[in-house]
Amino acid sequence: MSGKKIGIIGSVLVVIAGLSYLALGNFGENLVYFMTPSEVVTLEQDLYGKKMRVAGMVVEASMKVVPETLKISFDLTDGAETIPVAFEGIPPDLFKEGKGAVVEGYWDKDQIFHSHMIMAKHEEDYMPIEMK
Repeated sequence: MSGKKIGIIGSVLVVIAGLSYLALGNFGENLVYFMTPSEVVTLEQDLYGKKMRVAGMVVEASMKVVPETLKISFDLTDGAETIPVAFEGIPPDLFKEGKGAVVEGYWDKDQIFHSHMIMAKHEEDYMPIEMK
């Protein structure tokens, strides 16, 4: 093999290795763990500041909206444990008390889950309004 071919093959391998490193490094940083309120309460000290998703039911009569702001607080439960959630933004239309929700954000040392995104669950028999 000539020196030119070895140089080209070596360059290609270096580029592939660099791209693989970047792809795998970013993949690990973007992982979001899925948990329940019970797991958050149990592992709370290990979770401070870590991005995660928590799934549960929005507790009836727990939702509080700060007037003239987009701040909402509510409690999320899995039936065994309940955690307080703070959210700022416009929640999805299906988001209601007594319904399932998945919140994405982080757990802080004040034992509040700060959410930047709410995903509301719908019933299994969901149909768009115009089809009912």
